Amino acid sequence: MEEARERLQRAERVAVLTGAGVSAESGIPTFRGSGGLWEGFRPEELATPEAYARDPEKVWRWYAMRYAQVMQAKPNEAHRLLVELERAKERGFLLVTQNVDGLHARAGNRRLVELHGNITRARCERCGHRQPLPPPDDFTPPPICERCGGRMRPDVVWFGEFLDADHLAQAERAFMTADVALVVGTSAVVEPAASLGRIAKSAGAYLIEVNPEPTPLTPLADLSLRTSASEGLRAVWRQDG
Repeated sequence: MEEARERLQRAERVAVLTGAGVSAESGIPTFRGSGGLWEGFRPEELATPEAYARDPEKVWRWYAMRYAQVMQAKPNEAHRLLVELERAKERGFLLVTQNVDGLHARAGNRRLVELHGNITRARCERCGHRQPLPPPDDFTPPPICERCGGRMRPDVVWFGEFLDADHLAQAERAFMTADVALVVGTSAVVEPAASLGRIAKSAGAYLIEVNPEPTPLTPLADLSLRTSASEGLRAVWRQDG
Protein backbone atom coordinates (compact mmCIF):
# COMPACT_ATOMS: atom_id res chain seq x y z
CA MET A 1 0.00 0.00 0.00
CA GLU A 2 2.78 2.42 0.90
CA GLU A 3 4.46 1.87 -2.47
CA ALA A 4 1.21 2.56 -4.31
CA ARG A 5 0.63 5.75 -2.34
CA GLU A 6 4.17 6.96 -2.94
CA ARG A 7 4.02 6.19 -6.65
CA LEU A 8 0.73 8.02 -7.00
CA GLN A 9 2.05 11.03 -5.11
CA ARG A 10 5.19 11.21 -7.29
CA ALA A 11 3.54 10.44 -10.62
CA GLU A 12 3.50 13.18 -13.23
CA ARG A 13 1.03 11.37 -15.49
CA VAL A 14 -2.01 9.61 -14.04
CA ALA A 15 -4.79 7.92 -16.03
CA VAL A 16 -8.00 6.78 -14.34
CA LEU A 17 -10.78 4.51 -15.62
CA THR A 18 -14.04 4.39 -13.67
CA GLY A 19 -17.11 2.21 -13.93
CA ALA A 20 -20.50 1.78 -12.30
CA GLY A 21 -19.01 0.90 -8.91
CA VAL A 22 -18.03 4.54 -8.42
CA SER A 23 -21.62 5.72 -8.80
CA ALA A 24 -23.07 2.88 -6.72
CA GLU A 25 -22.17 4.81 -3.57
CA SER A 26 -24.38 7.65 -4.84
CA GLY A 27 -27.34 5.26 -4.99
CA ILE A 28 -27.18 4.50 -8.71
CA PRO A 29 -27.49 0.74 -9.27
CA THR A 30 -24.79 -1.11 -11.14
CA PHE A 31 -25.81 -2.92 -14.32
CA ARG A 32 -25.32 -6.52 -13.25
CA GLY A 33 -26.46 -8.61 -10.31
CA SER A 34 -29.46 -8.38 -8.01
CA GLY A 35 -31.13 -5.00 -8.22
CA GLY A 36 -29.03 -4.01 -11.21
CA LEU A 37 -30.30 -1.82 -14.03
CA TRP A 38 -30.60 -4.78 -16.38
CA GLU A 39 -32.55 -6.97 -13.93
CA GLY A 40 -35.73 -8.03 -15.72
CA PHE A 41 -34.57 -6.62 -19.05
CA ARG A 42 -32.41 -7.73 -21.91
CA PRO A 43 -30.02 -5.07 -23.27
CA GLU A 44 -31.33 -5.65 -26.79
CA GLU A 45 -34.78 -4.55 -25.58
CA LEU A 46 -33.60 -1.13 -24.48
CA ALA A 47 -30.06 -0.23 -25.45
CA THR A 48 -29.51 -1.01 -29.12
CA PRO A 49 -30.23 0.95 -32.30
CA GLU A 50 -32.65 -1.81 -33.29
CA ALA A 51 -34.61 -1.47 -30.05
CA TYR A 52 -34.91 2.27 -30.56
CA ALA A 53 -36.03 1.89 -34.16
CA ARG A 54 -38.60 -0.72 -33.08
CA ASP A 55 -40.07 1.15 -30.09
CA PRO A 56 -38.54 4.60 -29.41
CA GLU A 57 -41.21 5.45 -26.83
CA LYS A 58 -40.36 2.40 -24.70
CA VAL A 59 -36.64 3.16 -24.87
CA TRP A 60 -37.19 6.80 -23.97
CA ARG A 61 -39.42 5.88 -21.00
CA TRP A 62 -36.64 3.75 -19.57
CA TYR A 63 -34.00 6.43 -20.15
CA ALA A 64 -36.26 9.12 -18.72
CA MET A 65 -36.61 7.00 -15.57
CA ARG A 66 -32.84 6.61 -15.34
CA TYR A 67 -32.32 10.32 -15.99
CA ALA A 68 -34.61 11.26 -13.11
CA GLN A 69 -32.76 8.82 -10.86
CA VAL A 70 -29.38 10.24 -11.88
CA MET A 71 -30.44 13.83 -11.22
CA GLN A 72 -31.50 12.92 -7.68
CA ALA A 73 -28.05 11.46 -6.97
CA LYS A 74 -25.14 13.45 -5.59
CA PRO A 75 -21.40 12.96 -6.15
CA ASN A 76 -19.85 10.87 -3.40
CA GLU A 77 -16.42 10.75 -1.74
CA ALA A 78 -14.88 8.79 -4.62
CA HIS A 79 -15.91 11.53 -7.06
CA ARG A 80 -14.48 14.20 -4.76
CA LEU A 81 -11.17 12.37 -4.33
CA LEU A 82 -10.79 12.15 -8.11
CA VAL A 83 -11.33 15.91 -8.34
CA GLU A 84 -8.53 16.37 -5.78
CA LEU A 85 -6.30 14.07 -7.80
CA GLU A 86 -6.96 16.02 -10.99
CA ARG A 87 -6.12 19.32 -9.29
CA ALA A 88 -2.86 17.88 -7.97
CA LYS A 89 -1.73 16.47 -11.33
CA GLU A 90 -3.25 19.18 -13.56
CA ARG A 91 -2.45 18.55 -17.24
CA GLY A 92 -0.84 15.18 -16.43
CA PHE A 93 -4.25 13.77 -15.48
CA LEU A 94 -7.07 12.20 -17.48
CA LEU A 95 -10.22 10.58 -16.14
CA VAL A 96 -11.94 8.16 -18.51
CA THR A 97 -15.35 6.93 -17.42
CA GLN A 98 -17.75 4.30 -18.68
CA ASN A 99 -20.49 5.96 -16.62
CA VAL A 100 -23.16 8.04 -18.35
CA ASP A 101 -24.54 9.75 -15.22
CA GLY A 102 -22.48 12.95 -15.44
CA LEU A 103 -21.51 12.79 -11.75
CA HIS A 104 -17.79 13.24 -12.41
CA ALA A 105 -18.45 16.54 -14.18
CA ARG A 106 -20.89 17.64 -11.48
CA ALA A 107 -18.24 16.88 -8.86
CA GLY A 108 -15.77 19.12 -10.68
CA ASN A 109 -13.64 16.95 -12.96
CA ARG A 110 -12.73 18.77 -16.17
CA ARG A 111 -10.04 16.57 -17.74
CA LEU A 112 -12.70 13.99 -18.47
CA VAL A 113 -13.63 11.62 -21.28
CA GLU A 114 -17.13 10.11 -21.12
CA LEU A 115 -16.58 7.07 -23.33
CA HIS A 116 -20.18 5.93 -23.36
CA GLY A 117 -21.84 9.34 -23.53
CA ASN A 118 -24.02 11.19 -21.03
CA ILE A 119 -27.61 10.39 -20.09
CA THR A 120 -28.35 14.02 -19.22
CA ARG A 121 -28.03 15.03 -22.89
CA ALA A 122 -29.85 14.18 -26.12
CA ARG A 123 -28.49 14.00 -29.66
CA CYS A 124 -30.45 14.92 -32.76
CA GLU A 125 -31.12 12.05 -35.15
CA ARG A 126 -31.12 14.47 -38.09
CA CYS A 127 -28.29 16.99 -37.58
CA GLY A 128 -26.29 15.50 -34.68
CA HIS A 129 -26.73 18.53 -32.42
CA ARG A 130 -26.40 17.82 -28.68
CA GLN A 131 -28.35 19.60 -25.96
CA PRO A 132 -29.03 19.08 -22.26
CA LEU A 133 -32.32 17.60 -21.19
CA PRO A 134 -34.73 19.84 -19.26
CA PRO A 135 -35.22 19.17 -15.54
CA PRO A 136 -36.86 15.74 -15.00
CA ASP A 137 -40.14 17.24 -13.80
CA ASP A 138 -40.40 19.23 -17.04
CA PHE A 139 -39.22 16.48 -19.37
CA THR A 140 -41.62 14.78 -21.77
CA PRO A 141 -39.75 12.51 -24.20
CA PRO A 142 -38.75 12.55 -26.93
CA PRO A 143 -36.93 15.90 -26.90
CA ILE A 144 -36.95 18.06 -30.02
CA CYS A 145 -33.77 19.54 -31.45
CA GLU A 146 -33.53 23.27 -30.79
CA ARG A 147 -31.48 23.67 -33.96
CA CYS A 148 -33.41 21.81 -36.67
CA GLY A 149 -36.60 20.56 -35.01
CA GLY A 150 -35.71 16.88 -35.44
CA ARG A 151 -36.39 14.08 -32.99
CA MET A 152 -33.55 13.41 -30.55
CA ARG A 153 -32.23 10.19 -29.03
CA PRO A 154 -30.34 9.62 -25.76
CA ASP A 155 -26.72 10.78 -26.13
CA VAL A 156 -25.28 7.44 -25.09
CA VAL A 157 -23.42 4.68 -26.89
CA TRP A 158 -25.65 1.65 -27.33
CA PHE A 159 -24.65 -1.97 -27.76
CA GLY A 160 -23.56 -2.48 -31.35
CA GLU A 161 -22.43 1.14 -31.81
CA PHE A 162 -18.86 2.41 -32.05
CA LEU A 163 -17.28 4.68 -29.47
CA ASP A 164 -16.28 8.16 -30.54
CA ALA A 165 -12.91 7.60 -32.23
CA ASP A 166 -11.34 10.79 -30.87
CA HIS A 167 -12.43 10.01 -27.31
CA LEU A 168 -11.06 6.49 -27.52
CA ALA A 169 -7.75 7.69 -28.99
CA GLN A 170 -7.41 10.26 -26.21
CA ALA A 171 -8.05 7.59 -23.58
CA GLU A 172 -5.58 5.16 -25.13
CA ARG A 173 -2.85 7.84 -25.29
CA ALA A 174 -3.33 8.69 -21.64
CA PHE A 175 -3.08 5.08 -20.50
CA MET A 176 -0.16 4.37 -22.81
CA THR A 177 1.86 7.24 -21.31
CA ALA A 178 0.73 7.03 -17.67
CA ASP A 179 3.14 6.59 -14.78
CA VAL A 180 0.26 5.27 -12.67
CA ALA A 181 -3.06 3.89 -13.92
CA LEU A 182 -6.09 3.54 -11.65
CA VAL A 183 -9.01 1.28 -12.61
CA VAL A 184 -11.87 1.84 -10.19
CA GLY A 185 -15.29 0.25 -9.85
CA THR A 186 -15.42 -1.60 -13.15
CA SER A 187 -15.75 -5.29 -13.96
CA ALA A 188 -13.13 -4.88 -16.72
CA VAL A 189 -15.14 -6.94 -19.19
CA VAL A 190 -16.71 -4.32 -21.50
CA GLU A 191 -14.42 -3.60 -24.42
CA PRO A 192 -12.68 -1.52 -25.55
CA ALA A 193 -12.54 0.25 -22.16
CA ALA A 194 -11.51 -3.00 -20.47
CA SER A 195 -8.25 -2.96 -22.45
CA LEU A 196 -7.07 0.38 -21.07
CA GLY A 197 -5.60 -1.11 -17.91
CA ARG A 198 -3.73 -3.73 -19.93
CA ILE A 199 -2.42 -1.02 -22.26
CA ALA A 200 -1.05 0.92 -19.30
CA LYS A 201 0.55 -2.13 -17.72
CA SER A 202 2.16 -3.18 -21.00
CA ALA A 203 3.62 0.32 -21.36
CA GLY A 204 5.21 0.16 -17.91
CA ALA A 205 2.66 1.93 -15.69
CA TYR A 206 2.09 1.01 -12.06
CA LEU A 207 -1.45 -0.44 -12.14
CA ILE A 208 -3.88 -0.06 -9.24
CA GLU A 209 -7.29 -1.74 -9.27
CA VAL A 210 -10.11 -0.97 -6.85
CA ASN A 211 -13.13 -3.28 -7.05
CA PRO A 212 -15.09 -5.36 -4.51
CA GLU A 213 -14.79 -8.48 -6.69
CA PRO A 214 -11.85 -9.90 -8.67
CA THR A 215 -11.81 -9.04 -12.37
CA PRO A 216 -9.85 -10.18 -15.44
CA LEU A 217 -7.46 -7.30 -14.67
CA THR A 218 -6.69 -8.49 -11.13
CA PRO A 219 -3.76 -10.81 -12.04
CA LEU A 220 -2.01 -7.92 -13.84
CA ALA A 221 -2.46 -5.29 -11.13
CA ASP A 222 0.45 -4.20 -8.95
CA LEU A 223 -2.10 -3.51 -6.24
CA SER A 224 -5.67 -4.83 -6.25
CA LEU A 225 -7.95 -3.62 -3.45
CA ARG A 226 -11.14 -5.58 -2.71
CA THR A 227 -13.14 -2.65 -1.43
CA SER A 228 -15.44 0.19 -2.43
CA ALA A 229 -14.33 2.99 -4.71
CA SER A 230 -14.21 5.61 -1.96
CA GLU A 231 -12.34 3.42 0.51
CA GLY A 232 -9.82 2.33 -2.11
CA LEU A 233 -9.17 5.84 -3.37
CA ARG A 234 -8.87 7.12 0.17
CA ALA A 235 -6.27 4.44 0.87
CA VAL A 236 -4.01 5.28 -2.07
CA TRP A 237 -4.57 9.02 -2.33
CA ARG A 238 -4.12 10.99 0.85
CA GLN A 239 -3.11 14.59 0.42
CA ASP A 240 -1.77 14.68 3.98
CA GLY A 241 0.51 11.67 3.26
